[in-house]
Amino acid sequence: MKSVPVAWRWTLAALIAVVALAVAIWPRSARETAPAATASERPAATAAAADRAAAGLAACPRPAPGAVAAGPLAGITLDCLADGAPVDLAAALAGRPALLNLWTYWCPPCAEELPALQRYAARPGAVPVLTVHSDPDEAKALARLTDLGVRLPGVQDAAARVRVAAKAPAVQPVSVLVRPDGSIAKVVVRPFRDADDIAATVAAELGVPA
Repeated sequence: MKSVPVAWRWTLAALIAVVALAVAIWPRSARETAPAATASERPAATAAAADRAAAGLAACPRPAPGAVAAGPLAGITLDCLADGAPVDLAAALAGRPALLNLWTYWCPPCAEELPALQRYAARPGAVPVLTVHSDPDEAKALARLTDLGVRLPGVQDAAARVRVAAKAPAVQPVSVLVRPDGSIAKVVVRPFRDADDIAATVAAELGVPA
């Protein structure tokens, strides 16, 4: 009588082994076997028209007639945060000094610095300020600017092309001071304290008081 349960136990064990083997060798779809995407591989979160409208950003600079792109930024075209239109960066800035501020939506010092940049940009004689969002999530960038009440013109730089071209370190925030001829006068690797700090740095490096 005791041999029957033992036989059943062996039979059940064999059946489980067969099922486990079948599951192990059964072909899986790409969705089941593909590894989770890393942060750098995630697709960019493109902003909707409503996000752009809510942010109310100033229009991006456009090239003047006959403008010639030069310097390390030549060949870099990025999308404007205000309307999604492409901006030839070096051509748009040609002939005038400028301050490019590299930031990300998740950077606390950036959130403290951006309002100061806006206050500086409102001063008579200030050089043009262009923000450069260096993260793939454009929608979160616009939401952050909306929350901060910052309306500066900006571009979306998911691949950090400006940082690479300027040979800036992979930190935020970073400000790149560009001369009228497209050359880079200074890479400022620290957050500005206030509008006076920005004005003093611009005057020292670009010779433009404000």
